[in-house]
Amino acid sequence: MPETDETGPPRPGEPIRIVAVDDHSLLRNALCQLLDVEDDLCVVAEADTSVGLGDLVARTAAHVVLLDVEMPHHHAPGVVSELTARFPHLQVLMLSMHDHAPLVHELLARGAHGYLHKSSPRASLLSAIRGVMARDPQVMIALPSSATPEKAIQSAGHTLSLREREVLTHVAGALSNRQIANELGITEATVKRHLRNVFEKLGVASRIGAVNKAVEARLIDPAAAGKQPSLPEPVYRRAM
Repeated sequence: MPETDETGPPRPGEPIRIVAVDDHSLLRNALCQLLDVEDDLCVVAEADTSVGLGDLVARTAAHVVLLDVEMPHHHAPGVVSELTARFPHLQVLMLSMHDHAPLVHELLARGAHGYLHKSSPRASLLSAIRGVMARDPQVMIALPSSATPEKAIQSAGHTLSLREREVLTHVAGALSNRQIANELGITEATVKRHLRNVFEKLGVASRIGAVNKAVEARLIDPAAAGKQPSLPEPVYRRAM
């Protein structure tokens, strides 16, 4: 059994250190560029194979690994098991073009902290990375909206961060953006940013639409929405 290495969470003010692993160089390069423009994220290494990945994580003191599911000479469940056994604090997020449910379940059971389809919106990926580092108890899953509406809602809900769910709960209670900011101790601009992410993930264009979908999918307490006037039936829209 490999030795156990301690990577630990980022220190205050330190960006989240990410290793990106994908055998498609164009996709990997685009992914790295997307992440590197974020002030709180830093890609410290990239690779086109999972061979030697454990040693790469150790050398770079990575906090998060973005791992492609299908690569040559690669058994994703086994790699996840090895990484999570060796690095108890490492957060592993899977990226794939497939949404095969048994594979998703196996990877999560092996210790992966999330599973995102490669067609997922940028906001879902960023939310997943920040969410796992914040120790959000929700498993991060983002699948295409080609699924049935119910499955699409459930999948989108899994990608909502804890803070986004808090904001949405206050929206359901009919609070304004300024009131929500005061309640949560954040800026009004931050509230608006969270709401933009929520709208994109749930495939809606309004606060009412977000509340309706969230209540139907049991993402927030229906009692909170009960404080508002009766809302019209939700209209399903494709999120991607």
